[in-house]
Amino acid sequence: MKNQTSEELNERRERNRSSEIPADLLAIMDKATADLVASGLSKNALKAGDPAPDFTLNDAHGHPIQLQHLLQQGPVVVSFYRGGWCPYCNIELRGLQRALPEMKRLGASLVAISPEVPDRTLSTEEKNNLTYPVLSDTGNKVAKSFGIAFTLPDDLLALYKRFKHGLDDVNGEHGAAQLPIPATFVIDQNGIVRLAFVVEDYYQRLDPDAVLEALTALQP
Repeated sequence: MKNQTSEELNERRERNRSSEIPADLLAIMDKATADLVASGLSKNALKAGDPAPDFTLNDAHGHPIQLQHLLQQGPVVVSFYRGGWCPYCNIELRGLQRALPEMKRLGASLVAISPEVPDRTLSTEEKNNLTYPVLSDTGNKVAKSFGIAFTLPDDLLALYKRFKHGLDDVNGEHGAAQLPIPATFVIDQNGIVRLAFVVEDYYQRLDPDAVLEALTALQP
């Protein structure tokens, strides 16, 4: 089904906004999103045509994964997500998993990155049945190099703790107040960003079908 992930994301958003989250709590979340949009943070993120910074991060099993090593084999799709506690991230991660066979057919690799500690990334990998590397970016170091890390307001941090996913617990002390904007980058074999999807509103994600279109365009 084309754009299946986008449809699933829209359905989840409608459920959240219609019944699952009380209006007063939604107001806190909406204000934080509106303020982030107004900040224009995405303007400072990597864009198409920029060289991607190299990085090495451990996957959920403690194995180091280096971007430059992956690029020796072909293009790389890098997807930043907020954490396994985020239902929208889990929908996106599963959508990328569905697209993975076609990505491989096109010669590409896929990695997903969050600031969560390794135990949490392992849980995310297992519950979503992911077969691509899920990397732990402790302290958002790589997210910062891509220009997508931001600090959350105190009321939203308190709300997340109330929801049982306080960032000091899931990210550790070095990532206790920051998250990455959910973002997707398609990087060609020369290390150049060919597609960058960075939107401050965390409801919005790049559908995996668009990723496949970008990878197809890279074919010789």
